[in-house]
Amino acid sequence: MNINTLLPDQHKYLQIITDIANAPKKLYCMGELPTTRRPTIAIVGSRKPTRYGIEVTQRLSQDLARRGIVIVSGLALGIDGIAHRAALEAGGTTLAVLANGLPDIAPRTHRQLAQDIIACGGAILSEMETDSVVYRASFLQRNRIVSGLSDAVLITEASERSGTLNTAAHALEQNKEVFVVPGNITSPLSAGCNKLLKQGAHPATCAEDILEIIAPHLLQPQAILPLGANQLESAIISQLQAGMRDGDQIRQQVGVDASEFSIALTMLELAGTIRPLGANQWTLC
Repeated sequence: MNINTLLPDQHKYLQIITDIANAPKKLYCMGELPTTRRPTIAIVGSRKPTRYGIEVTQRLSQDLARRGIVIVSGLALGIDGIAHRAALEAGGTTLAVLANGLPDIAPRTHRQLAQDIIACGGAILSEMETDSVVYRASFLQRNRIVSGLSDAVLITEASERSGTLNTAAHALEQNKEVFVVPGNITSPLSAGCNKLLKQGAHPATCAEDILEIIAPHLLQPQAILPLGANQLESAIISQLQAGMRDGDQIRQQVGVDASEFSIALTMLELAGTIRPLGANQWTLC
């Protein structure tokens, strides 16, 4: 996988990060970023979520991704990974920001998830040089980029001493909106969330709570993204949403053979999701 070096001040999607404190001068990237700025939210939380945390993260990430929101997180175990996977299952775009240098993927158990993110039109990002030594502080430093890339941060489950609260602190410093899922008052893993709510964070019980503030135009029914019946169809849809039209280029991006790709195109056309433009050019219906 190629590693591209990006200058945030020269990339329309990344320009939002140039205004934060200690803004990165460059970012390393595997995969593809949106070519223009799209509404983006960071979803973060506990590395050992409860069943409740898993359920609300899956629901909110999928609902937001279906509406066209880009989902950003840190590829960590727990809430991060759940948010990334849910966005992919909804046919949306998700970006992961790592604390280590590329092309290494950490944690190793999320290597396949990282590959799926890239295959579905997303990207893996890092400000760290290859083979950089990773310290505990590296993860806290990474959090400013997670929030900096986003229009808002959503915390779905976090204890009172969770490192997730560091991301919330960065978001507040960057004048970003902070949304929090209310939790059981007897659950230690909801103590951090409930504390943030008492301090004035926005309560989030559904995707509409978030969209009303950061992207009200996406509340229109027609803004809901089309879905694929499987991962390949979703990846094709993502490429078309990103502006790609040429069938050969799309096939190269999703990384399948011609026969499998042709079947997927046929099924999407029969479902009324895409239509041909001629000369192996395609568009969403």
